Amino acid sequence: MLNKLTEPFKHEKMPLQDPSSTEKQGNTSTKKRAQDWKGTLKRIWSYLAESKGRLFLVLVMIFLSSFFALLGPFIVGVSIDEFIVEQDTTTLVWVLIGLAVIYVFHSISVFLQHFWMVRIAQKTVFTMRTQLFDHLHKLPIPFFDKRKHGDLMSRLTNDMENVSNTLNSSVIQIFASLLTLIGTISVMLYLSPLLTLITLTIVPAMVVGMKWITNRTGKLFKAQQSNLGELNGYIQESMSGQRIIKTFSQEEKVMHGFEERNMELRKAGFWAQTISGFIPKLMNMLNNLSFAIIAGVGGIFVLNGMITIGVIVIFAEYARQFTRPLNDLANQFNTLLSAIAGAERVFSIMDEQDELSDEIWQEELQDVKGEVSFDNVSFSYEKEGNTVKDITFHASVGESIAFVGPTGAGKTTMISLLSRFYDPDNGVITVDGVDTSKIKRESLRKHMAFVLQDSFLFQGTIRENIRYGRLNATDEEVEEAAKLANAHSFIDRMPDKYDTPINAEGGGISQGQKQLLSIARALLADPAILVLDEATSSIDTVTELKIQEALQRLMNGRTSFVVAHRLNTIQQADQILVLQEGKLIEKGSHHELLEEDGFYADLFYSQLKREVG
Repeated sequence: MLNKLTEPFKHEKMPLQDPSSTEKQGNTSTKKRAQDWKGTLKRIWSYLAESKGRLFLVLVMIFLSSFFALLGPFIVGVSIDEFIVEQDTTTLVWVLIGLAVIYVFHSISVFLQHFWMVRIAQKTVFTMRTQLFDHLHKLPIPFFDKRKHGDLMSRLTNDMENVSNTLNSSVIQIFASLLTLIGTISVMLYLSPLLTLITLTIVPAMVVGMKWITNRTGKLFKAQQSNLGELNGYIQESMSGQRIIKTFSQEEKVMHGFEERNMELRKAGFWAQTISGFIPKLMNMLNNLSFAIIAGVGGIFVLNGMITIGVIVIFAEYARQFTRPLNDLANQFNTLLSAIAGAERVFSIMDEQDELSDEIWQEELQDVKGEVSFDNVSFSYEKEGNTVKDITFHASVGESIAFVGPTGAGKTTMISLLSRFYDPDNGVITVDGVDTSKIKRESLRKHMAFVLQDSFLFQGTIRENIRYGRLNATDEEVEEAAKLANAHSFIDRMPDKYDTPINAEGGGISQGQKQLLSIARALLADPAILVLDEATSSIDTVTELKIQEALQRLMNGRTSFVVAHRLNTIQQADQILVLQEGKLIEKGSHHELLEEDGFYADLFYSQLKREVG
């Protein structure tokens, strides 16, 4: 029957494991990956162990609450035989008072165990989430290039929240259920071994039913978490690309893609919750069966003088307490499987090799001058073919180097190699004579400033976004950088000037103004090496002239690397490197390359004709 129910998973490409597991980057780390539930539980325990003292108090409270929960029914059964049957009302009153005290202490112990466990769980999840976020910022650019950002966000939010909810409730439930189960069986055996054995006849049916259910829910919960991450990634992508979606009128296509992913999540969630929902039904049926067995067999035993009525009352209550912890354990096991699925996705990111792991013996750059050399550098994003091939050039201190060529020629890749977002497959890149592969990435990038084609601003004020280039800069230095970038005039017209808030998408200011702020941020960093990757591609001609004036001042005495499609912006470059299909085919100044009448000259004159025409 279940095979028919779950048949859709075989035909709808339902991922039953974390998709990122197929995207590992050749990690040489010795850390154990979270691929099995035992290993994942051990890692979660390593976080919980940081609160051993409070965990011990929780266990004490669990023991007390379980003890009081067992003591109450036992006293009730004894009272029936000793006081109610004997009509000893005086003693019965004191027994009732004692029961009230027992249940008050039971409530207090339950409250304290939950209160302390919530604190432990929140501390644990806080630590895990902090470590995950911190580790994400240490991972290399290739890691982010191959993963959906929405899925990464889902691991930080949904998966972590799943772990949090499980720790808040499941740990207590599991320990309380185990203690209650052990205590219940012990007392039942003490009162009547024969009736206990008869009551336990339902256990085999319970075990078979639970095994049937849990064998199917594990992969379904993992599929649910994976599909949730996939859906979040698609939503994030759609929200970021709204302008393009509307420009090309692709709303219907996007909605269709969303419906497909939403349906996958719906199916995974439906079957996971439906099959796991069989547990309480099964346990309720077995609970009623157990009560019927005790009532029927116990009645026969009473008639034969083998046990008393009070024992039957105790057994009836304990039978309920016996099946309830089994029910709780079964339910918590499913919850635990769901949390483990989320924790595995979290730990799979934590296990990714970060950029710093191979930098223990690497150098710190001091007093960088900006001399850069590429010596027979080759690189490919994939195993086959080369994105850039045998590139060799030398940039002296203070020179401006321009990369030109058609789309896909390898211009931006050169910048990525220089900044160590990627390392070359072959050849050597040096800064001031030091191999960049032997320089700590943070140290190298500290002496570089970037103005990228897609300027990115953070949520905050204009002043805060400019100061991102150098956090200890004064307000005067921030404003001076804005003036050098020719951004001061438009900032001065803003309602709150430099304290005007902007959002992450730069709402309220134009694309050109966003680019000016990015340039001001780079100016404030005061770098030895400046990188401009299509920095003026989204700016109008008037603004571009202002930027060119500011860049000429900035480039003075600094080594600059410029990527530009508009060749009129790089005519003053000391060297122009012409790339085609990853190869350096021409090199020289603007005038030298025009005299060669080669590829660059054709590119320049054809572009000039388009602009004039």
